[in-house]
Amino acid sequence: MKDQITAVENPAAKIGRYLSMIKFSHTIFAMPFALVGFTLASLEAGQMTWRLLVLVVLCMIFARSAAMAFNRYLDRDIDGRNPRTAGREIPAGLISARSALIFVVANSLLFVFTTWFINPLCFMLSPVALLVVLGYSYTKRFTYLCHFVLGLGLALAPIGAYLAVTGAFAWLPLVYSAVVLLWVSGFDIIYALQDDEFDRSQSLWSAPARLGRKRALALSNGLHLFSGLLLLGAVYWQGVAWPDFGWIQWVGAAVFVALLAYQHTLVKVDDLNRVNLAFFTTNGLASLTFGVMIVIDGLMW
Repeated sequence: MKDQITAVENPAAKIGRYLSMIKFSHTIFAMPFALVGFTLASLEAGQMTWRLLVLVVLCMIFARSAAMAFNRYLDRDIDGRNPRTAGREIPAGLISARSALIFVVANSLLFVFTTWFINPLCFMLSPVALLVVLGYSYTKRFTYLCHFVLGLGLALAPIGAYLAVTGAFAWLPLVYSAVVLLWVSGFDIIYALQDDEFDRSQSLWSAPARLGRKRALALSNGLHLFSGLLLLGAVYWQGVAWPDFGWIQWVGAAVFVALLAYQHTLVKVDDLNRVNLAFFTTNGLASLTFGVMIVIDGLMW
């Protein structure tokens, strides 16, 4: 493997490698829930500020980019030993470890800098948010709760966006954060099924490695059941708080819950061929559909 990248190269190709390293397309998981939090906060404040929306989106991008790049940097040796991940950018020599670490630092600083333009509370809480999203990368080395730490990191999206607008905590966005925590933890367990044998061989901690595939799938199913119930409760509460919310939000909720259920028909204990379909496609569609429906319903009144 080469340790350094050829100095002269197409800038677009270089950018593409970094976007691939951080799986930029996976931003679709948490971003819609950030927009849900932003929409609810804007309705509470009585106005929507485009400047704040741009800042919230930038914070999401910077924090997630830092977290993903740090995970790839920290796991570079583990990824190199795993046949499924050996082709990732750092172990394959497409991005140097030093460059990845610089990318992490730059995005972390940009995240904190951006929160300074939002409000004092978000700025003060920015190191805590970074501690959570960066700290996740260590957890698979010592706890089976690593999936929940990942869920907690993405769960910061709705409450963080709400805080950006109002500067105060509220229960409804916190419920949405709980929805995201359970939902992400559940589908990360499904994704980890692919590496259960490798994780055991390397003494890494994950639910499938600890519980076995059957019980890990049952745990994921339970997490998604509670996530769906919480989502329906949040939508009902939302309709009570803002009666102008109508049938559109319920369509979004129905699609989200249906896709959560559907992904569990795709993955079997002895058949992991459709894990990626369950992990990315169904969850991406679920989050995007629900987020868009809430934003549309909120903007209609």
